[in-house]
Amino acid sequence: MIIVRPIQESDYDSLYRIAVESGHGFTSLPVNETLLKKRISHAELSFNKTVTQPGNEGYLFVMEDTESGEVVGTSGIEAAVGLEDAFYHYHLGKVVHSSRELDIYNTVETLSLCNDYTGASEICTLFLSESHRKNSNGRFLSRMRFLFLAEHAERFSETVIAEMRGISDDNGRSPFWDWLEEHFFSMDFPTADYLTGIGKKVFIAELMPKHPIYVSLLSKAAQQVINKVHEKTIPALRLLEAEGFSRRGYVDIFDGGPTVEAQASAIKTVNQSKKCQVIIGDVTATNKYIICNTKISTFRAVQAPLSLRETANQVVLTQSVAKALDVNEGDWVRLIEN
Repeated sequence: MIIVRPIQESDYDSLYRIAVESGHGFTSLPVNETLLKKRISHAELSFNKTVTQPGNEGYLFVMEDTESGEVVGTSGIEAAVGLEDAFYHYHLGKVVHSSRELDIYNTVETLSLCNDYTGASEICTLFLSESHRKNSNGRFLSRMRFLFLAEHAERFSETVIAEMRGISDDNGRSPFWDWLEEHFFSMDFPTADYLTGIGKKVFIAELMPKHPIYVSLLSKAAQQVINKVHEKTIPALRLLEAEGFSRRGYVDIFDGGPTVEAQASAIKTVNQSKKCQVIIGDVTATNKYIICNTKISTFRAVQAPLSLRETANQVVLTQSVAKALDVNEGDWVRLIEN
């Protein structure tokens, strides 16, 4: 069975392999032993922490194939970004240059460095190994985070964002960064991306242009990738858009990829999920649901068929599904049709 659970120390080797597989532009999983172990330790502390409001907690989940014991994917939620390290974006704006006397009116797009998303919750670190990109596993791995968020709303901000990977080539070169590198940084994209991933962000404040940048002054190649996503990220973007996420004019400072945003209470999975009491028995239905228990440190999620008794707020689960979820008859689960 495929389950999603909190990451633990013994998952390090699997997380390192996933970090290597994920490639350039996947800033939240740098190929760095110290940082990955720190990420796991921080997640374990977060899952075991008593929380009344979002802070610097980071929740990292892994997808496990229980038949082989192999960890095949990961996804995460940061409770509130930018509280310890500055969280940078460019905001796409406009300025107008006009002259009535000359009858000239020009609108120019600008990029302004900002920290507007400080304190927002961020869904992040979504990656699934190619071997398991089937049976709606990717959709499951993404959407289960919203069930966790719905069940433990006090741990998260009302504003939820996701940074989408922008365009770069197989060697990690980003047309957007190439222009910044040439004029301001003298540092290639993989290096800048890596430094950010390991938490060394001071160089951004020191070297990034402080004043708005006119988009028209960028190279044509850089202009063309602003607010565009990497081809491998398109499915993830479509999933989030179906949940109610949309662009608000914010893009990544390295590759120009879009950041999408939603209010937590308006996210489809959050407001359409149901909470039901468990009955263990036979299930003849075939429609798959994403189901999670209501726990934190022993959180479990699966996708499986079930029988719903909506008027009584009850759900019938098979014994194997109940065992995978670590629930007994009479316990509560949260669910959404997948």
